[in-house]
Amino acid sequence: MAGMRISPRIAALGAATAFAAALLAGPAASAAPASVTPASVAPVTSVSASVGRICYSALPSQAHDTLDLIDEGGPFPYSQDGVVFQNREGLLPSHSTGYYHEYTVITPGSPTRGARRIITGQQTAEDYYTADHYASFRRVDFAC
Repeated sequence: MAGMRISPRIAALGAATAFAAALLAGPAASAAPASVTPASVAPVTSVSASVGRICYSALPSQAHDTLDLIDEGGPFPYSQDGVVFQNREGLLPSHSTGYYHEYTVITPGSPTRGARRIITGQQTAEDYYTADHYASFRRVDFAC
């Protein structure tokens, strides 16, 4: 398992609050377009161009359950949950073995683990969702 992580939702709340405070506090607020809100601003990251973004609110409820279990340290429904994710597809940013871990997102009605997973990185709120068993990834944006 990856070890203790700060809850992504707590980290995102802090980032959104800091963003809002910065907008209200200085001249940058008048320079920002009216459509810019914490939910519409993507954080600057080193995410590969092949990785998209998904709002936390757009995830299936089972993904919320999985993220909660990760924050709590388990127990997880499958023995494979928490194993090292190898990133063999090369779609996520390149890191040493052991950097990423994978967790099952339960698929209602599926007799197997299904294709949905959450992949966690070692940085706070570095969570990726795949609905197609690693063919594509979307980084979870906790600010929307």
